[in-house]
Amino acid sequence: MRPESIRKYRPFPAVSLPDRTWPDQTLIEAPRWCSVDLRDGNQSLPIPMSVEEKIEMFDLLVRVGFKEIEVGFPSASETEFHFLRRLIEENRIPEDVTVQVLVQAREHLIKRSFEALRGAKQAIVHLYNSTSPLQRKVTFHDASKEEIKKIAVEGTKLVKSMVAEIPETKITLQYSPESFSDTELGFSLEVCEAVMKEWGATSQNPIILNLPATVEWFTPNVHADQIEWFCRQISQRDAVVISLHTHNDRGTGVAATELGLMAGADRVEGTLFGNGERTGNLDIVVVALNMNSHGVATGLDFSDLTSIREVYERTTRMTVPDRQPYSGELVFTAFSGSHQDAIKKGLDRRAQERGATSEGVPWGVPYLTIDPEDVGRSYEAIIRINSQSGKGGVAYILDREHGFNLPKAMHPLVGQKIYGEADEQGRELSSDEVGAAFKAHFVNLETPLKLGEYLIKQQSPGQMTSVAKLFRGEESIEIEGTGNGPINALVEALEKEGLKDFHLQDYRSHAVQHGSCADAAAYVQLKSDDGKLVWGVGVDPSIELAGVKALVSAWNLLH
Repeated sequence: MRPESIRKYRPFPAVSLPDRTWPDQTLIEAPRWCSVDLRDGNQSLPIPMSVEEKIEMFDLLVRVGFKEIEVGFPSASETEFHFLRRLIEENRIPEDVTVQVLVQAREHLIKRSFEALRGAKQAIVHLYNSTSPLQRKVTFHDASKEEIKKIAVEGTKLVKSMVAEIPETKITLQYSPESFSDTELGFSLEVCEAVMKEWGATSQNPIILNLPATVEWFTPNVHADQIEWFCRQISQRDAVVISLHTHNDRGTGVAATELGLMAGADRVEGTLFGNGERTGNLDIVVVALNMNSHGVATGLDFSDLTSIREVYERTTRMTVPDRQPYSGELVFTAFSGSHQDAIKKGLDRRAQERGATSEGVPWGVPYLTIDPEDVGRSYEAIIRINSQSGKGGVAYILDREHGFNLPKAMHPLVGQKIYGEADEQGRELSSDEVGAAFKAHFVNLETPLKLGEYLIKQQSPGQMTSVAKLFRGEESIEIEGTGNGPINALVEALEKEGLKDFHLQDYRSHAVQHGSCADAAAYVQLKSDDGKLVWGVGVDPSIELAGVKALVSAWNLLH
């Protein structure tokens, strides 16, 4: 922003609350949750959801576990009205779910909303009007505070009178001083007290006072100060449910909500993945999973986050960003080599700990705040390979997705080869590409020496003879050697042919644990006479032949 532009902006005043208590609080229980996906979320879409799409979204929200769902603004359009009627007439609303309708404090809109609610078992009527100085000046043409308060009180009076029109429905009133975030705190309190008095709120029949950060004007700590101040000052605190409704204009909607809960709020409104006007509403998924990560149960089930995201993206035509906490495509992905190595070690150690005890093992893997499996993600996508990747990440991919449990000493060499290839291509390598590159560089190599026919003859216990046919270009060579195993026998055969200019340093093998593959993998390390170290890999259904192929691969890498 240019220096001359800065002069048009002013800081918002802080709240005088020197004895604030919220910084010392800890979130140990979940609030009441209310989804506003079908209203705030839907109104912000370039192409609003159809009735069928809204029904699918409603069913999804119920499956997730929301007990309060704002289903729309039924007085705003016929689509909104008929959507609610379908929910009621087709008995789509579970017994323990309360639908919420939004309505301005205007007589004809309130009456139409009650028509839409007829037949519902319980409902929240969400009444609102704007209260901020800017709204009073611009939207309401310099209306006085008394005029604004009168709108709220008259609206409440009409809602109260309409309750008798649908006696089969238990009605709860929710009132929002819209633009609470930039309304004078004293005036917000005054309006809410007047609404409470008119409604006759009691501890048995509480009112919901929703205090929206309709626009996020300041830092989250100021929002928390506002909420704590309000919770302290409101009369009959036991007759009031304090609700939060943050937006994300400054990018701190989640932080403002969490601090607001620490400041004493009881309830949270938001949307899946933060959909909403401008920069969006609160992402309830993030707040709930943040609580889960600290061992707090929330009543919301995001254990299959991938399918939830699929329904959301299809019905809203919006896309969850790759870096959206918990739900983004890349959030459980590590490209950095050091991160990959730490994640692999953490996952391996956790597997060992879980194998050693039947009791639950506390989560503790570097760089991962939660277990991806708990939200329906798999470990397969955690580590991905590009030019910044390292040995640990490559080894993880080869182990978990291709069944190769590389010797630790082999990791640096393989990592260097694979991420060198990614660097050359200038992009990320897929898991299949990682496997293909590994095989091309290390497995069953046939140049310059190719293994043809191979035969093992048992001479005596602990002694065997290896007979092999080798090809070097167009030349074929038959060799024979004796040793205490196939590898030793082949080493002697190579030595007799004058092809041994190395020392055998290491050998190990294992069954390939991948799908239905019945192959064995063997790893041979050779050290040349001039000190060069190489690893070769052999894969074959026969464990003996896998070792022989590994030796030939290593020999080829030396020459």
